[in-house]
Amino acid sequence: MSNAVVDHLNVQFTTEIIGALMSETITTKTTNEVNTAITASDIKTAIWRDYYEITKPRVVALLVLTALVGMCLSVPGAIPWQVLIPSMVGIGFLSSAAAAINHIVDERIDSIMGRTYNRPVATGRLTPIKATVFATILALSGFVILYVFVNPLTAWLTFSGLVGYSFIYTMYLKRATPQNITIGGLAGAIPPLLGWTAMTNEIHGNALLLVLLVFTWTPPHFWALAIHRKDEYAKVNIPMLPVTHGVNFTKTQILLYTVLLFVVGLLPYLVGMSNWLYLIGAVSLNLMFFAYAWKLKFNAEESTAMDTFKFSIIHLMGLFIILLLDHYLLPVS
Repeated sequence: MSNAVVDHLNVQFTTEIIGALMSETITTKTTNEVNTAITASDIKTAIWRDYYEITKPRVVALLVLTALVGMCLSVPGAIPWQVLIPSMVGIGFLSSAAAAINHIVDERIDSIMGRTYNRPVATGRLTPIKATVFATILALSGFVILYVFVNPLTAWLTFSGLVGYSFIYTMYLKRATPQNITIGGLAGAIPPLLGWTAMTNEIHGNALLLVLLVFTWTPPHFWALAIHRKDEYAKVNIPMLPVTHGVNFTKTQILLYTVLLFVVGLLPYLVGMSNWLYLIGAVSLNLMFFAYAWKLKFNAEESTAMDTFKFSIIHLMGLFIILLLDHYLLPVS
């Protein structure tokens, strides 16, 4: 084979190799660009979800529902949208801010407990500074909306609820006394009052009755969860009632509170605030709650505590929906 032919083959072979390498480089570059784009998109979505998660949207939804019922029960007719929308947004924003502050304060214990270890602040997906800025924006926005578009009384009462939950309960009571949820539960019980004052600009006895209803419901609701998570609370030195006084004592307290809740649940009917539809619904739901508490006390299975906790959420939601239906279907004269 002549040298010319050999040189020609070498050049051709080299050209093919270089072309293949360039093609592979371009393909790799394109793949990396796609992967980078996907990763950036995923991160953006994750951040959005993390901010959303620290607002505890399900809890806030229940709070806003009770506030809405308070608004509806305060007047005989329809609620003007000019009051409804800013009230719901303002109360929702401040409640979300309170939830976010709870994530920030409980960062250490959340990272240890099985129920909360994957929360955004606990895992570091959101830094405490970013979460604090977010909570501050929500709180200021919510307060301004309520103060300007609703009334100052509702704005200050809602802000007091934030202080009560985020600072008095989360920072102090939660770590100081086994009665933490009994006392601190007042902060989570005020949304019906907020809805009422948003419409009337006054604190009415019927609104306080709705607050009492949620206040009485809170201990058996939360203590059922505390029984299920007793070992985790003990590990992080949080003095929940099952940790300090034992599971059996806590079960007794839950049962007694469901009896008290049954009595308090009758009051809206007895004072003429609601009609027979609410009475039937309240008696039915409260008897069911009592049945769960009875089983938890005397015939508990492994899942009974958590089942009781889950039903308690349905109970409160159902109770306030029935209040709403009764108000419009069977208005009290």
